[in-house]
Amino acid sequence: MRLSSALLALPLLTAVKALHFYFESNERRCFMEELPSDTIVEGHYKAYIWDEPANTWKMDEELGIHVAVEELSSGHTVVNTRGPPDGRFTFTSHEPGDHNICLHSNITGGWLTNQHIKLYLDINVGSSKADNEADSSHVTTLSSKLRELNNKVADIQREQRYMREVEATFRDASELTNSRAVWWSLLQIGVLIGAGVWQMRYLKVYFEDKKLR
Repeated sequence: MRLSSALLALPLLTAVKALHFYFESNERRCFMEELPSDTIVEGHYKAYIWDEPANTWKMDEELGIHVAVEELSSGHTVVNTRGPPDGRFTFTSHEPGDHNICLHSNITGGWLTNQHIKLYLDINVGSSKADNEADSSHVTTLSSKLRELNNKVADIQREQRYMREVEATFRDASELTNSRAVWWSLLQIGVLIGAGVWQMRYLKVYFEDKKLR
């Protein structure tokens, strides 16, 4: 039963996100991706610039796309590169959590020289895909399927490790909060006991003085 459940979950592990958006040449577009640690991320982009005289989108080789990826938890920059209008980037997450992926063009200038850009972006989150064409002369179809299965099992293990890391962080925060609550309760009890002892001593001295009078 466990094996069948795991096999049903395998197609969901490698997330592929495809999108396209428009922006000006002086704009910077960013979005966040939550990733487990030690996860390979592959990105493929295609940028087109608007040709006003031809009234169409075209790919200009002079157009460059700058890609920057930052781990928000540590502030570490894992990618900082500029590529052609049709390019790729790859990185491996070192820390679990949100990663900020930003893209902008190399075209600069005032508002009169701004260019309209359309960018297609595909992001593949998970293990690198095997190059089946290069290995077709050396391995059989069955061995290729087994290799893909092993990659997906490794993805399951990374997801489980990430969940354990999140659970450990939450548990530590809960234990710290509970510990502070216990110490605060003990402090309140101590203050109440001290106040009670002081009142008893004060009343005792007061009545003794009154009796002597």
